[in-house]
Amino acid sequence: METNREYKVNRYFFLAIILIFAGLLLMSLIQFFSAFLSAVIFYVLSKPSVEHLVKKRRWRKSRAAILIIIVSFFIILMPIALLVTLLYNRITHVLVNPTDIINSLKHFNDIVQEKTGFQIISSDTYSTITSYSTTILSYILNQGLGFFTTITMMYFFLYFMILNLDRMEAAIVFYLPFKKDKIKMFGNELVAQTFSNAVGVPLIAVAQGFLAFVSFAITGVEQAGFWGVIAGFCSIIPVVGSGIVWIPVAVYQVILGNTWQGIFIVLWGALIMGSIDNVIRFILAKRMADVHPIVTVLGVIMGLKYFGFIGLIFGPLLISYFLILLRIYYMEYQHPTIIKRSKPRHLMPSYMQPFLGGKKPKKTTQ
Repeated sequence: METNREYKVNRYFFLAIILIFAGLLLMSLIQFFSAFLSAVIFYVLSKPSVEHLVKKRRWRKSRAAILIIIVSFFIILMPIALLVTLLYNRITHVLVNPTDIINSLKHFNDIVQEKTGFQIISSDTYSTITSYSTTILSYILNQGLGFFTTITMMYFFLYFMILNLDRMEAAIVFYLPFKKDKIKMFGNELVAQTFSNAVGVPLIAVAQGFLAFVSFAITGVEQAGFWGVIAGFCSIIPVVGSGIVWIPVAVYQVILGNTWQGIFIVLWGALIMGSIDNVIRFILAKRMADVHPIVTVLGVIMGLKYFGFIGLIFGPLLISYFLILLRIYYMEYQHPTIIKRSKPRHLMPSYMQPFLGGKKPKKTTQ
């Protein structure tokens, strides 16, 4: 008969083999991780609609999957693809012809030097821009090809996830070593975090980009649409947000002598664009989770490094999932001892309690 010690040894040995195989599979399929995570995000967002079509409308799962793919492509992915294409064409044009940006920088440097007497851009900077343009161009081309490959694989995974509706959730409930109430909490948090990162963040970026475009168009900034797109992308960065774009634009307008244009951009950015985030979060408050700015910053840095452009969404989402698992682990396996006190502990002197709403201590009669 197997002893308890032998059982534990066999258990840990078997667990080690599983982890080794999991690591090998992860290393082999890491290139499809972005596509799989994208499919999970779309699956979570589209599941209520799929359940309505399948369970109430009696649709086939294959028809519901095809409809979700078509709707997501035209409503979500097509605008993103158009914006990415616009940004890609503009950046590649600048990198292929670096003399345009160099001439603009020289003109700006001459204006600043004439008015202030300081030279903010040295001659070495121009040569550095020229040398790095080729490297950046090749990186952007690789990212562009990887983006379309990821989209194709994402729809492949999404189709079969919808075709096997609820099976992934059943597997999670079966295999995770937690109680059902903890798994339910994990599911609710996962949906809230997914909605917050995959819907709330892009929606704020679109609103910020559109408002930036309006301000640039009113003040006559050249290529207002391009800079509006850049401001939308930069709005994902916490604390500074789209200000990393409209503040330099406003300063540039003031240096050129367009004083009222610069003041208008600053007021528009501080009052209108600064409050649109709170408005959108108030509208989506019931569905959006409260993501800490540190999670967003670290997630964006990690996502851009490992997943490229799509990592702007994936990075914060992965860190949020990790924090959810930590919370469940703490609630499941950590049991802090609660010390019961026979008398309530007062955090203020007894003679101060009547002034702060406390009860007067009773005098003991001898």
